[in-house]
Amino acid sequence: MTTAYAFTDYCTQGQTIPYVIVNIAKPPMGALNLFNLYVALSRSSGHDTIRLLRDFDESIFLKSHTLELLAEDDHLAELDAKTTKWWIEQSG
Repeated sequence: MTTAYAFTDYCTQGQTIPYVIVNIAKPPMGALNLFNLYVALSRSSGHDTIRLLRDFDESIFLKSHTLELLAEDDHLAELDAKTTKWWIEQSG
């Protein structure tokens, strides 16, 4: 028997996990998006330490981001520009 832990993609953000088994299946509620996939597939330290649990629908990688996620990205870029401008004004 091998000890293992289960994480959501939200809980693993920013972590590198030595060995990863990823389940890219449709969740019981909601849906997968490109952000979920990126987080899940980028937690391991390399392709030798990641395994996929089961087959999956490859078309999910061809979808575009949701409008809400794109709007949030635009909002964050705007906040970044305002913050950068503010810091430049403070130091000048």
